[in-house]
Amino acid sequence: MEPFAQTIETAKKYVVSSTLEQVDWNAELVRGDLGKAVQQLKQESGKGLFVSGVKLPLALAELGFIDEYEFVVHPRLAGHGPTLFAGMSKHVDLKLVSRLEFASGAVAMRYEPRR
Repeated sequence: MEPFAQTIETAKKYVVSSTLEQVDWNAELVRGDLGKAVQQLKQESGKGLFVSGVKLPLALAELGFIDEYEFVVHPRLAGHGPTLFAGMSKHVDLKLVSRLEFASGAVAMRYEPRR
């Protein structure tokens, strides 16, 4: 856990919000036109942007801005909570790029959109 904690602590973070006035934890607030902001961020050097949550991935998928999807399925059924990509206006066909199983039973799958 320590290497992960060090990595996440120093990583630059972007928070998309229309209600927050300020952010901390090495983060920058993103406001305004989401499409323009993400296009700018994608042009910067680095290893890419990682996105989490429910609303932001949906908005980015609708804009066609997601180059790769990574889903980690854990061996636990919750039966409640928000649904990922609920309300999406169109289907996105995906191609499996890699799959990794963990001793815990969790499975990480990486996909690219078929274009």
